Parts: sequence; structure tokens; C-alpha cells
Amino acid sequence: MLKTKIVAPKFLKGDIEKQLLKEEFSLYNSENLTAFPSFCDVHVHLREPGFSYKERIETGTLSAARGGFTDVLSMPNLNPVPDTVENLQVQLDLIKEFAKVNVYPYAAITLGEKGEVLTDIKALSKNAVAFSDDGRGVQDEKMMEDAMLLAKREGKIIAAHCEVNSLLKGGYIHDGEYAKAHGHRGICSESEYAQIERDLNLAKKTGVKYHVCHISTKESVELIREAKKCGVDVTCETGPHYLILSDKDLQENGRFKMNPPLRSEKDKEALIEGIVDGTIDMIATDHAPHSAEEKSRGLEKSAFGVVGLETSFSASYTHLVKTGVITLERLVELMAINPRERFSIKQSGFTVFDLNESYLVDPSEFVSMGKATPFENMNFYARCKLTALGDSTVYKI
Repeated sequence: MLKTKIVAPKFLKGDIEKQLLKEEFSLYNSENLTAFPSFCDVHVHLREPGFSYKERIETGTLSAARGGFTDVLSMPNLNPVPDTVENLQVQLDLIKEFAKVNVYPYAAITLGEKGEVLTDIKALSKNAVAFSDDGRGVQDEKMMEDAMLLAKREGKIIAAHCEVNSLLKGGYIHDGEYAKAHGHRGICSESEYAQIERDLNLAKKTGVKYHVCHISTKESVELIREAKKCGVDVTCETGPHYLILSDKDLQENGRFKMNPPLRSEKDKEALIEGIVDGTIDMIATDHAPHSAEEKSRGLEKSAFGVVGLETSFSASYTHLVKTGVITLERLVELMAINPRERFSIKQSGFTVFDLNESYLVDPSEFVSMGKATPFENMNFYARCKLTALGDSTVYKI
């Protein structure tokens, strides 16, 4: 008899129930536990090849499993950049050897992510889940339009990190009250939403499947909401930290530095509204590990990026579901169903959580090599007990 509660769409409930009744998973058939379809994160930096001192495919995917994920999409800011078939194969070989969950790599939009020459999108499409120059916005409008036309022809998604370089002006946190009060250089909101507006017009013109990475401003939400009403084929993501924190929570510590930065309270409220009304399609971590030394230089000089795979569900559950902002079913849509539907990823497993167990976020316990999180020492509910990929256990406690 099944005791564990299952929160899943009807078409998946039966599959999860069958799995939970198998002998190898019997310890996780308890009335105190809740099972979900395993999560899918469309925005993860695994850092390998090229930056294995920050993270390795093995540690990054073990970190994903500990957070309830069995599918992650890996970003292309690597060395070599996956901008040719040969360079992408370097990453594919490492994935095959070391990955503990399913990894689907992005290929770059431009050679070296330099924004100067387009990659061979047709050739790369066979093994790339989508195309992105993540970490950099494509500055040239004609180049982005050409990329969209080629991606449209191959049935692939263009996933954009939207940032207008000329508007950055050396900023490194949000251009808001904290920056002004503490003498920091700010990143204006327009640097994000201006390029989103440009790309939405191009997406409407070309008909490409367009996805906006890690949106952080109220204007971004408004633009995407209106574009959807006009029939543009657009989806978007935001991260848990943008839904929970704002620039009023900043401290003089590198664990609060990411790109885009933590924005204002009004921006946070707009993002939450976008989660509620369906404008925002999915929650993604932008898991971006760095070495301890790279994150020890304060807000100005630390590297951009924080980790998030091991806290994403519990952070979102604690601050969105337990507070009554959204239902548990909606959170499962945001983290398991919608990402797979958009990026054509098959459901691959399930995960089991104790939703009533609380814990203090202690980065020293992370499996990830990256330890920088703005959630350090925060109290969250929902601890992962098991993650299963097919018939195999990839994490258990």
C-alpha cells in the first residue's frame, strides 16, 4: 500500500506510484514524505571543461541530485566554448564519463561567445539542446536576428542572457538605494530590459522559440507579459534568490554578488506577480560556482555568481508555498513540468522530500565545490530524501 503523497500531473502519478512500490525504494514509502516528478534546471554552470577548479561535472551533477534534479542544461561559457562540433564533443565526452544525472549542453550562439561571428547552428543542432551566449548579451541586432532565423530553421531555442554592454558602466550591484548609500557602482535595470525588448521584437519577426534567462526587473516581466499576449513564442525564467531577496538584503560579501544583481523590492514583487500569473514559466538556479578565493573579495571585486541546486526547491517551497503565494502544484510546474515541456526533455525520474523537516543552510554541507550562497544561515523547510533517475538511486539520505 502506498503511503507517500504524490504531487504530480495525472499522467505522471501512476509512474511514480509504481516506482515507489518497488523494493529498492520501499524505505521512502512513508506518510511523512511527499514525492514529485524530479526537477529540471535549464540554467546550470558545470564549469567543465576548462574551469574544474570551480566545479566538475561529477560534483555539479551530484549537487543536482541532492536538490531533487535529474535533468540539467549546462551553459556554454567553458573552455573550449562549445562553438564547433569538435568543441562540443569535448564536453559530451566528459558528460558521458562523469555525469550522475542527465546533462543537456547548450551550444554558443557566436564563436567564443564574442558576439562577432555566428556558430554553425545547423551542425551543432544535433547535440545541442539550445543556443545561448550566456554570460554575455549578443550586442549586434542583425547578428541576433540571423541567429534566430537559423535556430528557427532547426527548431531550436535561442536562450538569451540580456545585457546592453554600453549601459553597464562598470556596475556590479543593482543601481538602487544600497549602491548609493554605500558608494558602489550600480547596474541599471535598463541594461536588462532594453535588450529583452529588442529581442522580443526580433522573436516576433522571426518566429523563433525565444527564452529569456534569469529575468530580474519589473520592466522585464511587463515586456514578456505583453509579448505573450501578442503571440510571441517566448518563455522566461527567474531564480529563487530574485524571488526571496532584494538589494535591501545586501551585505558586503561576495556571496551576494550575481549577474543580474539582486534588484529592488518593487522588482521582487513584480517577479512574484509574474510567477503567480504565469508570465514567468520556470524557476532556474543559474547555479554558478566559483572558488572560495574568487568569492572572498567583497561586492566590488568578487566574481559574479552563486550556487543554488541544493537549495532551490526548499527555498522556493519555504517562501512561496508555505506563505500561500502559490500552490505546491504550481511549484512543481515551475521546476519539473514547464522546463521539460519547453526544452523537449523527457521526464526521467522522481524525488522524495520531507516537507516538514527544517534545516539551516550550511554551505559546508554542499556537494557542490561552490559554497557561495546568499541563503547561508537561512532556515528552510523541505529536505530531499531521495532522488531516482529511472530505476537507479542517484541520491538518498
